[in-house]
Amino acid sequence: MKTFKWLEKHFEEIFLVIFTVIMVTAIFVQVVMRYVLGSSLAWSEELARYCFIWLVYLGISYGVKKQRHIKVDIILLFLKDRWKIVVNILANVIFLSFAIFVVVYGYDIAKTVLTYGQKSPALQIPMGLVYLATPVGMGVTALRLIQQIVRQVRTLINNEEFDVKTEQEMILENSQLANDKEKKE
Repeated sequence: MKTFKWLEKHFEEIFLVIFTVIMVTAIFVQVVMRYVLGSSLAWSEELARYCFIWLVYLGISYGVKKQRHIKVDIILLFLKDRWKIVVNILANVIFLSFAIFVVVYGYDIAKTVLTYGQKSPALQIPMGLVYLATPVGMGVTALRLIQQIVRQVRTLINNEEFDVKTEQEMILENSQLANDKEKKE
């Protein structure tokens, strides 16, 4: 159970770090090969591109988990706490329906590409694995949205604590934390 909780808490971070390290390493090796040794690798740009695709879709899920996804929060400035939560739930339900739509159709496309057996030009990996980034990333996003919605509904029902902050409030809070940290040092 402890392992499951740790994995649930750090799932996106693990894969984001892995894909970032692979991507940066591949690009660095390509630059060294091209400018120092005078020859280039055929596969490095392709590997970096595919890692970036996976990074984007897993990054969406990470943004949802941290409540940092893009939103227009001007409405939240005019609402009280409970209404902020209601608007946030509504936005998350709309986002969830979009995520489920993308999972369903993204899986169909990935399955079709896997069935055709198309392979990438340089790495010769099945292109369906690249296309699977979309349904996998949006599937994890859907799970994170469900977690958020459940937490927000519990907050409304049980008067539990849940912060719905605008982007401006988050920036101010982070700058205050940084100033407090500097004062302690």
